[in-house]
Amino acid sequence: MNIIPLTFDEHQINRTVLGGKAAPSENPMNISVILLNSSGSHLKLHVFETLTECGFDSIVSVEPDPRNHLLEDISRKFPSVKFIVPLETERLTSGELINAAVSEVRSDYVLVLRDNIYIPSKFIQPNLAERITGDGSFCIVPRLLDNRKEAMSTVFSPRAERGNFVIDSSSTVSNGKKTLYPFENIAFYNRQKFIRLGGFDYTIKSDYWQTLDLAMRSWLWGEETKITTLLQFSYIEEPPYENRSVNQDYIKYYLKNELPRMRNEQAVIHSRYFLRFFMKSSCGYLEALRKFNASKKWIAKNSARFRTDIVDFVQKWDVPDEK
Repeated sequence: MNIIPLTFDEHQINRTVLGGKAAPSENPMNISVILLNSSGSHLKLHVFETLTECGFDSIVSVEPDPRNHLLEDISRKFPSVKFIVPLETERLTSGELINAAVSEVRSDYVLVLRDNIYIPSKFIQPNLAERITGDGSFCIVPRLLDNRKEAMSTVFSPRAERGNFVIDSSSTVSNGKKTLYPFENIAFYNRQKFIRLGGFDYTIKSDYWQTLDLAMRSWLWGEETKITTLLQFSYIEEPPYENRSVNQDYIKYYLKNELPRMRNEQAVIHSRYFLRFFMKSSCGYLEALRKFNASKKWIAKNSARFRTDIVDFVQKWDVPDEK
C-alpha cells in the first residue's frame, strides 16, 4: 500500500502538454472547463468549438491515447485548448487525470465534463455561472439525464442500517439540495477548496471509491456538495454503471472516512478499533495492521481538519441547515 498522500501536489503523473497558448476569451468567466475523453477516437471538433464559444478562462482536454497523431493538428486549430496526454504505462483513474488538469488552471472554479455527454452550444453564460457558483460551495452538481432524456438518480444520501453506512439514491432534485458526491465527477469544483482537500487520492484505483473518498473527506472536513437545477446535461449513450464492488480500495476509503471518531474536537482512530477493522478487512493480520497504522498516522496529521465524524454526519444529514 502506498503512503496516503497528504497534499494535492504530492503525486505528479508523467504527461505531455500541447497548446493552450492563446486565451479562450477576452473577458473570460472565472471558470475553467476540464474535458475527460474516454478514447482518442472520440475527439470531436464541434465540442471544442462549443467550449471555446462559451468564454471559459481556460479549456483543458485530457486525452487517453498518446499515439493519436491528430492531436498536434487539432491543437493548432484550437490554440486556446490545452491538451494533456498522460504517458504512464499503467491505467490512470479519473481522479488522477482531474488532479493533473486542475494543476493547469488558475480560475476559481473548474467544470469537469466528459465526452460521453451532449454539450449544447452556449450552455453557460457569465450571469448563469455567477448564479451557480456564487455561494462558494466546494462542489456543485448539474442535473443529469440518460440517453432517453429521463432524469437520472444523482441525489445520493447517507443513512445507517444495522450499524453500517448505506447510500440511497434518488432522481428527485431541487436547487441547492445536498448530495454526497457527483456522478462520474461531472460537476463544478471550487479549485482552492479542491486543492486544500488534497484532491483525489491517487493510491485508490477504483473510480467509485476514489470519488466517494474525496466526497466524504470534503463533508467530514466541513465542505458541501449541492445540486443545481440551473444546468443539465444528457448522456449520448447508456450511462456507465457504478462499480461499487468491495475490495482493497474500499478498505482504504473505510479507514480514512468511516473509522475515525471525534474526540475533543479532533478526529482519532483509537488502537482499540483495530479488531473491528481486522474483522472487516479480509486481510491477514500483519497486512491489516500495516494498513491500519498507515491510516492512523494520516488521521493524526489531519485530525484538526475534521469537523465531524460519520456517525454525527449521518444523524444530521436531514436536519435543516441553520442559515
